[in-house]
Amino acid sequence: MNAPVRIFAALPAAETDDKDKQQGLELTCLNKPVREVQVTGVAEVSCPADRAWLLVSVTSTKDSINEVTNSISRRLEYISQTIRQHGVSEEDTTVRRTLRRHAETYTMDAEIVVTFSEFKKMEHMCCVLLEKLDKSVQVGTPRFFHSAACLSELRLRASVSAVENAQQKASQIAEMLGESLGATLLVREEETKEWRNEEEATDGERSLTHVPPLLPTATVTSQVSVSFSFKDKSRKKL
Repeated sequence: MNAPVRIFAALPAAETDDKDKQQGLELTCLNKPVREVQVTGVAEVSCPADRAWLLVSVTSTKDSINEVTNSISRRLEYISQTIRQHGVSEEDTTVRRTLRRHAETYTMDAEIVVTFSEFKKMEHMCCVLLEKLDKSVQVGTPRFFHSAACLSELRLRASVSAVENAQQKASQIAEMLGESLGATLLVREEETKEWRNEEEATDGERSLTHVPPLLPTATVTSQVSVSFSFKDKSRKKL
């Protein structure tokens, strides 16, 4: 409840007697109460991973550095070409090479890490590489994850849905009381929680050619407090 407003007024000396001069006139008036309703809204939203990274590794052993380098380069060129044909840009591809010497031979390992946003194309590319290349090329199990943009959008959806649920609740309360819901006075986010079931992303026993890997899911819950005013019934309709 709003605190009362105190107004002090003194009568002019010419119009008051001594008793009135000694006692001030105190007028107290109360503010008009604000007609509003405050409700809470809760929402929970989820979405699967929208990105996956895939590791393709190549190994070659030759008698000279030149031979092993050429061998790896030919395989990498074919792999890179296949990756580009499946719509992956160079920014989403990383290549690392490691050279080792064993007695009179040289071994070079190369790893290509590819980030995909279209999982169907990733599955098709894996099948192509496994079919066309020999056993020196290994295609790993994809690891799925959520991009920063995806998580940001998920958090926004949770907050907006919570506010919408609060507005729906307030509308039902207003209707029950015979009131009309007015403008929003205050929106405050009370609590937000976020979690992911990452265990689904690392199931190494699943295969692209047999059982499709389960996608990890991110979930966000949001709780908001919203205040709405009631429309003034005394206001004349235009």
